[in-house]
Amino acid sequence: MNEQTLSMRLERVAAHVPAGARLADIGSDHGYLPVVLLSRGAIKTAVAGEVALTPFHATERTIRESGLSHLISVRLADGLAAIEPGDAITAISLCGMGGKKIRDILDSGKSRLSGQERLILQPNGGEQPLRQWLMGNGYRILCEEVLLENRFAYEIIVAERSGPVMYTAEELYFGPMQMRKRSPAFLAKWQRMLRLKQQTLVDFAQARQAVPEEKVQKVARQTQWIIDLLA
Repeated sequence: MNEQTLSMRLERVAAHVPAGARLADIGSDHGYLPVVLLSRGAIKTAVAGEVALTPFHATERTIRESGLSHLISVRLADGLAAIEPGDAITAISLCGMGGKKIRDILDSGKSRLSGQERLILQPNGGEQPLRQWLMGNGYRILCEEVLLENRFAYEIIVAERSGPVMYTAEELYFGPMQMRKRSPAFLAKWQRMLRLKQQTLVDFAQARQAVPEEKVQKVARQTQWIIDLLA
């Protein structure tokens, strides 16, 4: 992956960025996503936000070498603090971090959200609490997908604010759109997860010290949800 090409994961993220968007890429990882999208003429402008100096300098270098410094602002800031009102951002991407981390970034930066942006989120695990936050803040999930890259299952969640929305516990766990589409990658992920959950229950039963009943029941409940999903 470089400033001309994207990983399969980021290509799928890029596909969900609306044409002509003003993008804020938070945790930009060298700025590859905004550089490629601008090079393709797919977006108008971008902000690349980094919270630490080393990735900030790496992103600055990528942007400078791409010749797109006049269209991409690189900012050293914590989360959505990279966004300024004058940016008129219409899409925000948060990729490659845990779902709880993405949730916390969105929650702590709520004052920076106009409610008009599309959120393109690629959590590495922790999808359930992220979906819970989206539901609690009036964001409807428009699209979801699972893709397998380097033997790891990545999820992409696309959402926009719509007003009150309700999802069931199972929909928050699996993803409401995923449950409808039932793509091969999605089913493969949960077949693997079923084996892991079943092994966890065996480990609980064989543990020398008693595992809290609440924890056992939670894993047992999730295991049954997966069995029902795959039936």
